[in-house]
Amino acid sequence: MAGNLTRDEARERARLLKVDSYAVELDLTEGDERFESITTVRFSCAEPGASTFIDLAEAKVRRAVLNGAEIDVTAYDPEKGRLPLSGLWASNELQIDADCTYMRTGEGLHRFVDPVDQKVYLHSQFETADAHRMYACFDQPDLKAAFELTTLVPADWEVVSNAAPDSVEELEEHRGRHGTLQTAKRWHFPPTPVMSTYITALIAGPYAVVRDEHDGIPLGVFCRASLAEHLDAGNVIEVTKQGFDFFHRVFGVRYPFGKYDQLFVPEFNAGAMENAGAVTLLEDYIFRSRVTDAVVERRAETILHEMAHMWFGDLVTMRWWDDLWLNESFATYMSVLCQAEATRWGQTAWTTFANVEKSWAYRQDQLPSTHPIAADIPDMQAVEVNFDGITYAKGASVLKQLVAYVGLDNFLAGVRDYFGEHAWGNTELKDLLTALERTSGRDLSSWSKEWLETAWVNTLRPSFTVDPEGRFLNFEVLQEAPADYPTLRSHRVAIGLYSRADGALVRVKRVELDVVGARTAVQELVGEVQPDLILINDDDLTYAKIRLDERSLRTLVDGGIAGFTESLPRALCWSAAWDMTRDAEMATRDYVRLVTSGIHSVTDMTVLQTVIRQARLAAQQYADPAWRDTGLAELSAALRGLIGSAAPGSDHQLAYVNAFTAGATAPGDLAFVKAILDGTSVPEGLTVDADLRWTLIHALVSGGVFTAGDIAEELRRDPTATGERSAALCQAAIPTAEGKAEAWAAITGGALSGAVLRSTVVGFMDPNHADLLQPYGERFFEEVGRIWKGWTSDSAQRFATGCYPALLIDTGTVAKTQDYISSSEPPHALRRLLLEGADGISRALRARAKDASAA
Repeated sequence: MAGNLTRDEARERARLLKVDSYAVELDLTEGDERFESITTVRFSCAEPGASTFIDLAEAKVRRAVLNGAEIDVTAYDPEKGRLPLSGLWASNELQIDADCTYMRTGEGLHRFVDPVDQKVYLHSQFETADAHRMYACFDQPDLKAAFELTTLVPADWEVVSNAAPDSVEELEEHRGRHGTLQTAKRWHFPPTPVMSTYITALIAGPYAVVRDEHDGIPLGVFCRASLAEHLDAGNVIEVTKQGFDFFHRVFGVRYPFGKYDQLFVPEFNAGAMENAGAVTLLEDYIFRSRVTDAVVERRAETILHEMAHMWFGDLVTMRWWDDLWLNESFATYMSVLCQAEATRWGQTAWTTFANVEKSWAYRQDQLPSTHPIAADIPDMQAVEVNFDGITYAKGASVLKQLVAYVGLDNFLAGVRDYFGEHAWGNTELKDLLTALERTSGRDLSSWSKEWLETAWVNTLRPSFTVDPEGRFLNFEVLQEAPADYPTLRSHRVAIGLYSRADGALVRVKRVELDVVGARTAVQELVGEVQPDLILINDDDLTYAKIRLDERSLRTLVDGGIAGFTESLPRALCWSAAWDMTRDAEMATRDYVRLVTSGIHSVTDMTVLQTVIRQARLAAQQYADPAWRDTGLAELSAALRGLIGSAAPGSDHQLAYVNAFTAGATAPGDLAFVKAILDGTSVPEGLTVDADLRWTLIHALVSGGVFTAGDIAEELRRDPTATGERSAALCQAAIPTAEGKAEAWAAITGGALSGAVLRSTVVGFMDPNHADLLQPYGERFFEEVGRIWKGWTSDSAQRFATGCYPALLIDTGTVAKTQDYISSSEPPHALRRLLLEGADGISRALRARAKDASAA
């Protein structure tokens, strides 16, 4: 994000201006630092004579002409990214001729050189406000305009933008501004329908492409030439076609942007981006090595999420970033609904949602930075840190709850009305609520206040007494909220009673009701026999943390969690136990033993991998330090046994090997890892491919078995972009003071690309190296202010969150955080991230105390 536009500035600019069109000309044939960008923008002004500004970041402005008159370009402020405009006419034409900067952080127009063949690839990433790193524009979502693009590129490049090109002209002797003579092509893309600047796009380079067509929509799937052999275009296109059929049916509006390209681009700094008609995706979704089906399922969800954005976000766009959730929550909910109803993941989609998305939401919603779904976003720095578990996952969870309240048919009818009324425009929360109220016949004002305009998550507990025969004399659901966030909400919930039968844990009764207020009586359960397990929020209808009574928890810990015959209730119980562990209501050692006793029963791969990862984190950070090594050893022993019993070549086998390797620290465990790598003891059916080799090598480096020489040897074996990132991660994980010092210098030096920076930070912050990281607790606070001010938003956030001393779990780290905030008064967005880090340490300290009490 370049500059820091405020909401008030955006409102004033939107009041003054109506933007008609952008015509952008780019020369991408010369240089590796800058490129030529000429923008002609036509716009009207409601108050002739008024002044405003146009956005353009980190550029060298050669010339600017407004309505035929030269503008003094010395007024351009490259730091703020603004060129003042004064004396506006009712109708205006502005042309700006500039050299803009290629980026290596994943923002703006990113430039990448493939280490395999030295070919150059470009891709744009403009959300939230980085379009003005590539061309001059009024970079805010409610100033939509048509976008026309002309590019000069090397002759062997493909070029993709929001529209399909209408001409590609070969220029045999193109001489650029700096005198370079080469064969080039001029690609022209006609004006698009009106769209926000942040979803305009340019992707260029010698990309490989697979083309198809569906329902009249031309489809393209792109990747780097060196990855083409690994591109699973068939699966990508299959999911794409399923998505279009589903969304056309439920939205009642045809896909509005003509062709649909999906491009897997290098060093992408997010999962994907919904550029209209030109979706960019993380290149990790091209699987050069074997992955579990859970990863393929995740890729499908991402594909469908971005496709849903073509309607939610691109066709109809939030007016300002306060309503970012209108984009992200809806896309998340609709993508999972599509997976559940239109793809082969129909049986697992909502289980994955409950275990992954909602877990993210619950964690985010309990941080000191929690905020309502419909957030208050005063400026661009605030929205940059708001792409979080509330905006995505809590919002989607609340929409799922709303569907249970008004009915799916009424909900979708309201969505269709919303599109029909607001197509090509900008909206606010009230516009959506009006449409949903009209089709559902319900007043949603109180629902909105409870769910969209307040923060935090409620906790639901069962409360009951039983008679001597074990039957409920009374049964209530208790709802809790902390004093700082006292809202008690209306919840539509199901309560499931589960009993053991023939070795299985089966539901014997289900009651559905509305939970309102602090106590809700459940008369339908009076007289029922207390079962082995009571599951509040069975079927996952609402958004709330749930608690298990003592007997239910014991049923799970004693092996009952393996007895479920359905995946969703099992996932809900895993989530409840994890919440209780994080909240210091369940001892870490009990949670780890729950995992080791029950993980063999989990068939859903996403749940399996999530639960193992949580157990490892719990043992590393939430356990009493005196029990930490015991917990890790118990987890490793369980996984070692599961590797031996897993079906050869199965997803489970691969998941167990990856999980075991990630936690290997003991000499015997590291020896097993080394035996897999060198081929002396490879589990039957396991393929030790390129990515698994790096996973094994990382563990051996972190454990002190391998050195820098082994890393260099593996990089010679795998001299790819993935290999370079993996080597950077391993190099930063060398467990010596010198190794950490080198990694710290590389991280803080500011010369790493965004992708390599992310890998280096992960390797540096190894959870097994807390002692080596002690000196960097102080150094982090010495550097974070400088980095936040001087680096781009994405990289600064990576440092602030990734290098925060989260592994130094003591009250001193919390105190240092508070002292830094008091003395330095950092910007609000940075303050938020620091408080989140300190909260994580406080939570770990509470969990450790709980675990110690269980010793």
